[in-house]
Amino acid sequence: MSNLFLPIIVALIFASLVIFVFGFLAGFAIKSYHRYSIRTNQNHGEAAVHKVIVSNFPPPNYHLLNNVTLPFQNGTTQIDHILISTKGIFVIETKNYSGWIFGDEKSKQWMQVIYRVKSRFQNPIHQNFLHVKVIQQVLDFLPKEQIHSVVVFTGNGQFKTSTPKGVIYLNQLIEFLKNFQDETISANRVEFCVGRLECKRYEVTKMTDLQHREYLAQKFS
Repeated sequence: MSNLFLPIIVALIFASLVIFVFGFLAGFAIKSYHRYSIRTNQNHGEAAVHKVIVSNFPPPNYHLLNNVTLPFQNGTTQIDHILISTKGIFVIETKNYSGWIFGDEKSKQWMQVIYRVKSRFQNPIHQNFLHVKVIQQVLDFLPKEQIHSVVVFTGNGQFKTSTPKGVIYLNQLIEFLKNFQDETISANRVEFCVGRLECKRYEVTKMTDLQHREYLAQKFS
C-alpha cells in the first residue's frame, strides 16, 4: 500500500513546491515593478523640479545640485535637490503622487488613496528634516536659519486635508523661492558651499544608488 501511494505523495510535494516557487517569484516581480514604478514617477517629478529651477533661477546667484548622496551615521542619505543661493540654501524633497493625499506635519506616515486603494508612505516633512540636519552638519559655518526645507508635490495628487506647512505644489515653487529676497549669503560663500557639498557627496552612479537602497532596506527591514 505504501508503495502505491508513494508516487502520488511525491507528485503532490512537487506540485506544492512549484506553486510555492511560482508564488514567490510572482510576488517578487510585483514588488519589484511597484518599486520601479514609484522610482520612475519620482524621476519624472525630479526632472520637472529641475527644469523649473534652472529656467528661472540661473547662476551665478543660484547653483542647483541634484540627487545628492551624503554619508550619514552608518549609511547614507539621498537628497533630491539642493539649491544654493545668495538668498539661502534650499533642501528640496520631491514627491510625485496622484490621487488623494491625507497627512499633517506631525503624522509619522501619510496616506495616498486611488480608487479606494490605500497606501502609506513616510511623512516627507520628517524625511526632509533629516536631510536638513545633514546639510547643517556639512555647512556648519552657516547659521541654521539660512537652510530651508521645502517639499514639492509634482504629480496630480491633491491634499484632502489642509496642505501641511512646508509643502507646496510645483506651480507654487517659483513664487516660493522668489519670496526669499534678502541677500543672506555672499557670492564667495555660495561658491564655497557648492565646493564643500561636491567634495562630500558620493559619485552619482548606479552603484551609489544601489548601496543607498540596500542601506534603507536594512534600516527599515
